[in-house]
Amino acid sequence: EIPLLSRTQGRFTSHKVAMDALLALLIALVGLSASCEAFAPAFAGSRLSHHASALSAVAADGDIQEIDVLSRRNALLAIALSGATTATAAAALGLPLPSAAEADPAAEIQVVASGDAKKLFNEGRALEAQGNLLAAQRLYAKVTKISPRFVFGWSNLGNTQVALGSLDEADVSYTTSVDLCREKNKETEQFGARRCDDLYLLLLNRGSLRLNNGDPKGALKDLNEADTLRARPDPLILQNRARARELNGLYSAADKDYSVAISMTSNEVAPFWLRAALVKFQLGEGKDSFNLLKRVENKFPAAPEVRAAYATMLASQDDMVVAQQKFLEIPDKARLRFSDKSYLQNVVSWPPSMLDELAKVTAAVGDDKRVSAVTASAL
Repeated sequence: EIPLLSRTQGRFTSHKVAMDALLALLIALVGLSASCEAFAPAFAGSRLSHHASALSAVAADGDIQEIDVLSRRNALLAIALSGATTATAAAALGLPLPSAAEADPAAEIQVVASGDAKKLFNEGRALEAQGNLLAAQRLYAKVTKISPRFVFGWSNLGNTQVALGSLDEADVSYTTSVDLCREKNKETEQFGARRCDDLYLLLLNRGSLRLNNGDPKGALKDLNEADTLRARPDPLILQNRARARELNGLYSAADKDYSVAISMTSNEVAPFWLRAALVKFQLGEGKDSFNLLKRVENKFPAAPEVRAAYATMLASQDDMVVAQQKFLEIPDKARLRFSDKSYLQNVVSWPPSMLDELAKVTAAVGDDKRVSAVTASAL
């Protein structure tokens, strides 16, 4: 499905790729049913001097997909993924599953591929740009076999694993690339070898992944380090770290990150603004949160989560009649999700104050009883 606004818009980068088509990939979140929304990372070149603002598109059902546009190119390729995991797909195609343990610890760590590995790596990048992710993954896996100490063979393999929904395996690949990059930089300090300059991007990738794979503490640690290494405000790091701070209960810090990220994106309304509005509501800034939400609602009026948040904030202003009307504009199937505790906790993950007000709205329209009845009948 198209991702809800509240899902973190992760950024996954391929090393030195100047892609003609950015791949917007719908990722199946581990532990959630196939019906749950996913987040949409984008692949792009790792050495870009400017991060363009986010591009959003409204699907037929009114949900919103956000793509972090990391280049000036206009072509966008959205790929709806099946439920197959990387392991399943790999088995079907005879794809080897690489192991970092096979690497010779005495071998030189590479930040630039050479020989057969370079040829396969470039072919993989081309296939990735065309959207042929399974074929690209096959080649990246071969690269890690031929050159297991090549940093970006592992990071690009991780990108394709993320795209195919195998988040745990992707975490292993990203971690291998991070560890190799760190080790390379220690060598540089001692012997003056070429540095691995993309560590902050590798940490951003892994942090974004962990943020969507049930590890908010690990995500926050990675994103804090990415921010330190970046040494200047980066809207993509700030958006992801704001979400990580939010999930760790650090609402004031999250509010600061969201505010800076908004100011850095030319004030063009983007889906992450919804999260910023919810955080402000949690901090008791009712007027500012509602004003921010109204701008989101003006751009994305049909998105179910926007309608639900708008109704919830109206209810907090003692305007329950209008709040119910707004809430009932959401199609039944999508609306009933907002009475499902698992959905609220594991998918949209609204702050506590918003959940308290939302409960009043769902009770007023009778959805809480409908969901309870359906649940009871299923038992």
